[in-house]
Amino acid sequence: MAAKAGEKAQESGVFHCAKCSEKVQVKKGDKIPKCPNGHATFDRRTDEPGR
Repeated sequence: MAAKAGEKAQESGVFHCAKCSEKVQVKKGDKIPKCPNGHATFDRRTDEPGR
């Protein structure tokens, strides 16, 4: 699963930055923000409701 900042989240969960592993909480349908360190690529998602 690869996601980028600015895309609409397909599922709710915690997105993990591919560069620095910072975490960003995002709800389904919301725009994915950059990580706190300014990176824009996320390589995994955890804490997904219902999974």
